[in-house]
Amino acid sequence: MQIQDLPYPDPGVPDARSGPRLLWWLWRNQLGGQLKALAWGLLHFVAVSALPFCVGLAVQAVVDRSGERLALTGALMLLCGTAVAVGDTFLHRAAVTNWITAAARVQQLLARKAAELGSTLTRRVAAGEVVAVSTGDVEKIGWFVEAVSRFTAAALTVVLVCVGLLVYQPSLGAVVAAGLPVVALAVLPLLPRATRRADVQREKAGRATELASDTVAGLRVLRGIGGEELFLDRYRRASQEVRHAAVRSARMWSLISAVQVLLPGLLLIAVVWYGVQLARQGRITVGELVTVYSAVMVLSYPLQHFEEIAMSYSFSRPSATRTARVLSLRRPAAADAGGTDATAGGGLAEVPRGELHDPATGLVAPAGRLTAVVCGDPDAAGRLAERLGGHPTELGRSVLLGGTPLDELPLEVARTAVLVQDKDPVLLSGTLRELLDVPASGAVPADEALAAAQCEDVLDALVQGSLDAAEPMDARITERGRSLSGGQRQRLALARSLITDPEVLVLDEPTSAVDSHTEARIADGLRRLRSGRTTVVFTSSPLLLDRADQVVLVHEGEAVASGTHRELFDAEPRYRAVVTRETDDEGVLRDAFRELEEIEESA
Repeated sequence: MQIQDLPYPDPGVPDARSGPRLLWWLWRNQLGGQLKALAWGLLHFVAVSALPFCVGLAVQAVVDRSGERLALTGALMLLCGTAVAVGDTFLHRAAVTNWITAAARVQQLLARKAAELGSTLTRRVAAGEVVAVSTGDVEKIGWFVEAVSRFTAAALTVVLVCVGLLVYQPSLGAVVAAGLPVVALAVLPLLPRATRRADVQREKAGRATELASDTVAGLRVLRGIGGEELFLDRYRRASQEVRHAAVRSARMWSLISAVQVLLPGLLLIAVVWYGVQLARQGRITVGELVTVYSAVMVLSYPLQHFEEIAMSYSFSRPSATRTARVLSLRRPAAADAGGTDATAGGGLAEVPRGELHDPATGLVAPAGRLTAVVCGDPDAAGRLAERLGGHPTELGRSVLLGGTPLDELPLEVARTAVLVQDKDPVLLSGTLRELLDVPASGAVPADEALAAAQCEDVLDALVQGSLDAAEPMDARITERGRSLSGGQRQRLALARSLITDPEVLVLDEPTSAVDSHTEARIADGLRRLRSGRTTVVFTSSPLLLDRADQVVLVHEGEAVASGTHRELFDAEPRYRAVVTRETDDEGVLRDAFRELEEIEESA
């Protein structure tokens, strides 16, 4: 895989049982690139390590006054220099390719998982952690995956140099061969403590990122209540904790770096001292001493990769663990089985039609009708809305559409059949045209959807806020629509859902942030535009309830009553309490007055 071939046609199925297993899976899935980097790395490191032998031969040729050997040595040095340059160039190219392709594979896997889980992802994993995984963690994982091949090339080069020195000059070669393992492995006792400190730093950085993300998302609310300074102080404290943890972590890594510099230096001193003694005794030549000295000095270059691989693994392991935790999230087994094959007979499976039935609560939404659901607990209403969209819950039983369990449908078919708009819809940045460019049946034009959602003033606001917008569809929307009010964001999201024109549309409090006059017009437009389609609206607004074909009261997880708004209002006290938001005492008092009026009328 080359960078220009990205994205992957299929990133594969990751081994998400643990962080190390995920790293191993990534390495295996780009074995060709790893072998290429290993080959170029061996060429580069071996050529670098061969230069000291050439220098030693050149020095000995000068001592022996041999011009022929000096010329031959010069040619060998030119060849090694060329190999060093070529190997370094293509090693860097292969390493960067491995880094980027590994990071891109993880990003595609995360994007696929986010698309599979939908809104339930952030309910299982904090938003700040999702941001950290999809940005910094991806880079650290790519770093380790590409560093493995360079480390392997460096380790093989160290072994080859040790063998070469033993053959070239056994006396000094034995000293080098005995000392190099100590130099390479001396930092191992320090790694656990360094890793723990790095983990603490990343944990604190993740909390700070989550705090920053939540603060930015709620900036409008914070400004409304004057809470900016409070959250700023919280983020400042979190940032300082990250700084202190980073300093503690850096101290350990600086100690490891110091050891990696000190021990090769001590080995070099020992080799020079022992070599001088051997040279005085006439057991080795000056050229051999220079060769061994230069070889040990040059070995500090490949030895640096021992420190890098330790550092990259310590940083990437917790990142891979967090990534594996996200990638291991699953929908129910039935949904996975159905979602693995989205086609039937070479095409997309047919979307089922009929009533929407939730066996867990007993809720039934007739086909082609507008059903309003009243639930006293907003959180329970949100969970029920997710269930109707086929998202998994703890209740276990699947929602049925036309008698077909949604969990048994391929994921693409289920999402074509049922669309859920939650109470806090997200607007992506871009133009209005891009926002409304969603998969749709084509039966609902954009202008009709915008009109039904009462977006006229929203379009005017977008045009006024865009200097270069010739028409409303070219007006730009800021990130998450933060330049718009809550009601304006709700209406744009509703228009987007109406354009999609699914078989079943589930709306969770779609008008909670608009005024009553606008809400009444939206109710009329929704009823008109969704005529003949199944629509379920979770609301307690009398304006929407009065225009519904059927109203269902869900109390304590069970559909306890159904009928028109007026029927339930007169006959069902629990329904009346939710819609009017009256207390128990107020309800008792009102019932007493009604009974008194009935007695007076009968008298």
